Amino acid sequence: MLTRLTRDQRYSFLAALLAWSMDTFDYFMIVLVLSDIAKDPSFDASPTQLAFLTTVTLVMRPFGAFLFGIWADRVGRRGPLIADVLLYSCTGILCAIAPNITVLLILRAIYGIGMGGEWGLGAALAMEKLPPARRGFFSGLLQVGYPIGYLMAALAYLMITALGVSWRWIFVLSIIPALTTLLLRRRVTESEAWQATQRNMGATRTTIRDILRDRRVVKRFGYLIVLMTALNWMAHSAQDVYPTFLQADQDSGGAGLSSSAASWIIVCYTLGAIAGSVVFGALSERLGRRRTIVLAAGLALAVLPLFIFPTNGLAFLVLGALLMQSLVQGAWGVVPAHLTEMSPDAIRGFYPGVTYQIGNLFAALNLPIQEHLAAGHGYPSALAWTVGPALVAVIIATSLGTEAKGAIFGASPAAAPIPAGSAPASSSAPAPFGVDGT
Repeated sequence: MLTRLTRDQRYSFLAALLAWSMDTFDYFMIVLVLSDIAKDPSFDASPTQLAFLTTVTLVMRPFGAFLFGIWADRVGRRGPLIADVLLYSCTGILCAIAPNITVLLILRAIYGIGMGGEWGLGAALAMEKLPPARRGFFSGLLQVGYPIGYLMAALAYLMITALGVSWRWIFVLSIIPALTTLLLRRRVTESEAWQATQRNMGATRTTIRDILRDRRVVKRFGYLIVLMTALNWMAHSAQDVYPTFLQADQDSGGAGLSSSAASWIIVCYTLGAIAGSVVFGALSERLGRRRTIVLAAGLALAVLPLFIFPTNGLAFLVLGALLMQSLVQGAWGVVPAHLTEMSPDAIRGFYPGVTYQIGNLFAALNLPIQEHLAAGHGYPSALAWTVGPALVAVIIATSLGTEAKGAIFGASPAAAPIPAGSAPASSSAPAPFGVDGT
């Protein structure tokens, strides 16, 4: 399918995909070397202090989405996206020479700003460039960048471990996204949809401030935060504690597997997540965005017993993990297309990224809650009480919303786009909570 795109569309999508993959790659590098940093005598940091290295990144992500999103809506997608990738890449490289925990915390906070800005800008650039009828497939393909980045980080960690070098060397690899961005810079042109929106705003004398004051836009913004909180909670509850569950002893309800066996299961379900993202993203072109998300979450509820009970046997546990992660990531494969299509033209750089990052911030509470539940009731109960409600919340929140599949971008700066083939009089904008907007 890539061969049928124009050269500009291919390079724009590739730039967004690589930026998201490298972003995730850089984030998981710090997660993988936390135990090595704890052993470094020059840091002398407690586990609580080290935990803040990931917390500060998550906290700063909404600020990055806001700053880079507003900038992209004013000057275009291309320049801010390049600046964003260079920011988190250069910050990642500097982590290699951080002398103490304080400096590393500051660098990870700055990195969080860059990470927060990337997703919304990349999704906006890619979805605005691609043909409306094929957004679903490429939405799923774009979201594959997340598991790809995770796999790359794991391979990088295995490499430095095999070489026996310091944990600091893994951050030198942050130069990869910087160089990749510079190579793609000359081949990516500005978004035509953004240019058309700027012409419309100039002709109607509409400002971004006017659009942000629109009650429909504000209500839809609140709804999307609720939806993204549910989706992020679903993903984190199914992914964050599961590697620990696989290796935990049977007295705590864990699977009691060796680190090697657990690693192979992680690789297996990560590959399943990649496949699920692409398949369900493409399926959303036939079923619609909301029905596809609901379908994936509903099927995930059905396989939950296989996912959380190690007493079913290793074969069923592997099958459950593979199916669960493919379905969870399958629902997420629809998100880039769904969020950008639900966004007003004039603030598409700001709208998807900020709603996504705020939802992710709320979902950051998931891991401490799961660990607390596991300590008192065991890992199967902790997974059941977090994954199950999250899936139900996704189904309800998605069902209560609307969608704009196939929307024509650049047609109206003030309202969310009208789906292709719909008459303007019958659908001026998707309502935030239902057909009547209540």
